[in-house]
Amino acid sequence: MTIVKKALKFRCRPHIKSVGNRSRCGCRIWLIASGRTRVSVMKTLSIDVRRAEPHDARAISEAHRLSWQHTYAGIIPHRALTQMIERRGENWWRKATRGPATLLVLDVAGTVAGYATLGLNRARALPQEGEIYELYLRPEYQGIGLGKLLFGEARRLLKSLGCNGMVVWCLEENETAADFYRDHGGIDFCEGMENFDHKQIKKIGFIWN
Repeated sequence: MTIVKKALKFRCRPHIKSVGNRSRCGCRIWLIASGRTRVSVMKTLSIDVRRAEPHDARAISEAHRLSWQHTYAGIIPHRALTQMIERRGENWWRKATRGPATLLVLDVAGTVAGYATLGLNRARALPQEGEIYELYLRPEYQGIGLGKLLFGEARRLLKSLGCNGMVVWCLEENETAADFYRDHGGIDFCEGMENFDHKQIKKIGFIWN
């Protein structure tokens, strides 16, 4: 997987114009064989942001489990985190593909590397009309530009649906996510609190107008 990460980071420049369009990237991968012989291999990877289908449920469930364990270990109490993950099994995600929120998946060469859910803003006190409810990647696909790709596609989809402005919430202690949204133009606009097994954690609302 490290080889794939390097290939995507340094050789690919994927761009997706709309949901369902597929980008193909030619990647030159260097393999180190025994005796430190270096062999160059060309591999083409497809990267696709598309609407989730019911058959994606198991893969989304796994992406959800891995990403939440990686993101929230040490932030959300272990018991509460485990319960939240277990509630969203394969059947839960299968129903979510048919639910009111739009569910997108990031498909990298046939693997669901991440997902995003989006729809109308749930905080009526805010004037922004759209909201990205969740955006997560499997740990091995983080830090190589794929989060930016998925975020950009989710944001474009909200705009195409007629939503003026957008909000995204994240836990304050999730510094990686907070920095990501700031780097992508989000403005720290409001705060709230979430209760996880009697632990109060502050959340930040980022807005885009």
